[in-house]
Amino acid sequence: MKTGLLIFCLIVLTACSLPRGAALQSEILKSSDDVDAPFAVYPVTRDTVDDFANWPRWQGHISWLGNTRGPSSPVIKAGDMLDLVVWDNSENSLLLTNGAKVVNLQGMTVTPDGTVFVPYIDKIYVSGQTPDAAREKIQSRLSEILPSAQVQLNYTAGTRSTVSLVGGVNAPGPIPLPDRNFSLLNLISAGGGVPATLRNPRVKLIRGGKTYVASLAEVYSNAKYDVVMQGGDKVIVEQDTRFFQALGSTGREELIYFTKDSINALEAVSLVGGIDDNRADPKGVLVLREYAASHVRSDGRGPSRTDVVFTIDLTNADGLFSARRFLIQPEDVVLVTESPVTKAQTIFRLVGSVFGVANAAQNATK
Repeated sequence: MKTGLLIFCLIVLTACSLPRGAALQSEILKSSDDVDAPFAVYPVTRDTVDDFANWPRWQGHISWLGNTRGPSSPVIKAGDMLDLVVWDNSENSLLLTNGAKVVNLQGMTVTPDGTVFVPYIDKIYVSGQTPDAAREKIQSRLSEILPSAQVQLNYTAGTRSTVSLVGGVNAPGPIPLPDRNFSLLNLISAGGGVPATLRNPRVKLIRGGKTYVASLAEVYSNAKYDVVMQGGDKVIVEQDTRFFQALGSTGREELIYFTKDSINALEAVSLVGGIDDNRADPKGVLVLREYAASHVRSDGRGPSRTDVVFTIDLTNADGLFSARRFLIQPEDVVLVTESPVTKAQTIFRLVGSVFGVANAAQNATK
């Protein structure tokens, strides 16, 4: 009798002091049915996954620019530099002296009002014109006083006609715009390309006080992302800093960085090293996500709480296919819960050990 009581006490103590791994799904969701539950639970199925895709996206998401194309020639702007070369064969040229046939007028900066000063013809408005159009205009004005003059114009882009390639390429720096069709990929190429060591490179374009972000892979594959550059643009190429967190009965418990633009739930499970066959509950894959208060809805077009738990069952085809269509968002937590069977098996093993010890003790006293 005393031996049986001792065994019972040992079993109770052993069960109470079991080391814990991941939480059980039932433990995490046990208060979800309460009226004032602080979080909402949504199963991911083929009937719901498309609705979830239309819910508000990650707050860090920024749409990209539309694409435009312009004439092939650059446009003169304030701050650009013009160099004029004037040929004149007349004997009494106003510009040429000592029998010279050519004169160089260099370093003519386009003023803030869009003009340049040319001797004998005063200011000429050239802003917004192509270099060829400006050359023709200057020659037309010069021909009034120098009928035989011929004009050559060389154009150098100023800061307003230059794009700043700030970093993330092999040769960053200011890049003058050679024409109005100089695109983002042209710019990156002019900067020596992107180092292969950058993880899922993302392009950040700063224009007009706004910032736009797209992955380099998207720019490569989709022509509409290869936008035309404008003077004053700033472009930074940097590696993807988005991540989700892996917890529970997985091969890895750490921050997992995005290796491509989008990652679905099945890919996320693979990236975390899969689910532990000896511990994990494949019916209990949870995705924990936090929404902004402004995203909360009561009509089903958004979450009913700011804190949301999406549940995924990987033991049937519906769950597997739905997981492939359910996209992980940055800063999500992917939690693989522990199987309740694992806990029971652990208890049985420990109980068996206790009986073994008890039997050995009884045999020793005989």
